[in-house]
Amino acid sequence: MGKRGVVTDYAGEELYAGDLVTYAVRAGNRVRMTDAVVQDVTTENVGGRLRPMLLVQPTGHESGFTRRRTLDPVKISAEHVRLVTPDFVNQGEE
Repeated sequence: MGKRGVVTDYAGEELYAGDLVTYAVRAGNRVRMTDAVVQDVTTENVGGRLRPMLLVQPTGHESGFTRRRTLDPVKISAEHVRLVTPDFVNQGEE
């Protein structure tokens, strides 16, 4: 188990704002993988249970041959998210 109060991906890696993550997205009758940057890490009370939630900004890099309709920020559950690159937003600013 992770530390109390820390939101993690399914492998136990801690998630913070600015991290690059990947997650599954439903597109019609198919599922595709997409990359996104975490904007905010929160929790929500859903059905009496505290669920970790992420506000993510899709990058536009994803599997599949059809483009996504919008790049608006999306709120997703952290349950099936995998960390790709920690602190992705601040890389290269040194």
